[in-house]
Amino acid sequence: MLTKGTKAPDFTAKNQFGKDISLAEYAGKKVALYFYPKDDTPGCTKEACSLRDSHTEMISKGFVVLGVSPDDVASHQKFASKFDLPFSLLADPELAIVKAYGVWGMKKLYGREYEGLMRTTFIIDEKGMISEVIEKVKTDDHAKQILKIFE
Repeated sequence: MLTKGTKAPDFTAKNQFGKDISLAEYAGKKVALYFYPKDDTPGCTKEACSLRDSHTEMISKGFVVLGVSPDDVASHQKFASKFDLPFSLLADPELAIVKAYGVWGMKKLYGREYEGLMRTTFIIDEKGMISEVIEKVKTDDHAKQILKIFE
């Protein structure tokens, strides 16, 4: 996994509208790049809705929110529409972005080990450097967890 002080790898991926989104186009802005396992699951929905509910405050603090999961564009479109998400969800079914950020690995659930996406958020500063990494994401209150870093 990438660490604080590392240059954030650039990427280009399609959002829920099929539009190509690149990290490079957000140079000069703070980016909250959050990785989540699956659209429309309980934890991922809580996390997305937390970010949605605080989106205006996050924008006022200079943040752009980008979500990334292995789901495809159609899945993102349904999820974003169902919960009225005002930010881009990036499709990464080939796991290119997920692996570039090092958030794919062994997980454990109910004693069973499997490979999967580790819910993580990277705060990327205006110069494209990772300024914070949140590994212990609080899905219910994730936006406040991000905003608290900059108080």
